[in-house]
Amino acid sequence: MTHHPQSTLTRGYWCECWAQTAATGQAPVLLASFDATTTAEAINWIRVALRTISPSLDVEAATRADAWLTTGHRTDAPALSDGELCTVTISQADTRIEWTARPALFLVLAHRQNRELPPCALLFKQRPTTS
Repeated sequence: MTHHPQSTLTRGYWCECWAQTAATGQAPVLLASFDATTTAEAINWIRVALRTISPSLDVEAATRADAWLTTGHRTDAPALSDGELCTVTISQADTRIEWTARPALFLVLAHRQNRELPPCALLFKQRPTTS
């Protein structure tokens, strides 16, 4: 009988947010990344970010954001579940922000279950707060 250890890979979605402005030059800059465990979690990560910045967008960019928030995500969620890349791009003036979500395989690491910190994290002293 052959022993098969439990798989150390788990399926999920890798999400990123990139921005490019005149200040960053030609290369986009990674603003945030997130490892989602479900399609809904990945789509919601993008939706929350879009809702957060929508009030500060100009009319054209806000209209595009609202279109994805109200109907576009309904098309992207099943496509993402089927293994396709989800990309949402908003441009305003010289700023371009792009969110992506893609299927990924994650290597399960020790002490990463339930998003708990490893015991060694408690060994570090917190910074003193200033008032």
